[in-house]
Amino acid sequence: MTDDVQAIKNLVYSYAELLDTGDLDGIGAIFERAGVRMSGSDYEIRGSDAMRSLIADTVQLYDGIPRTKHVITNVIVEIDADGCTATARSYYTALQEHPDLPLQAILAGRWHDRLEKRDGQWLIIDRVIFNDLTGNVSRHLKGAQ
Repeated sequence: MTDDVQAIKNLVYSYAELLDTGDLDGIGAIFERAGVRMSGSDYEIRGSDAMRSLIADTVQLYDGIPRTKHVITNVIVEIDADGCTATARSYYTALQEHPDLPLQAILAGRWHDRLEKRDGQWLIIDRVIFNDLTGNVSRHLKGAQ
């Protein structure tokens, strides 16, 4: 049986796997009840459709995948005393390879998540994205140079 800390880690890791495999519906499901925003921004997207649209509108896909691998590390989970709310902080590094781009790190940053447990299931309800380091994202983000 998976304990709560591992269940939260699995949720954090699953976003990266879904993104790397181009599963936009799966990504939408993870953020069904969540707000997502960039650090320092008041602009927030909320819900499955908005998250799915954000990825479709901004991430370049090649035969349905972004040709990335997101490596998630330093996951710190803190479950509140009520056992029904938690926070998770993690690092991400996005690697990308493309026929005209050698394998390289293109992004590195952090995710700060707030979660709630509903009907025995952990859900992300808020994610703040910190893009700390940016490399060559010209093959990853639409319109990037």
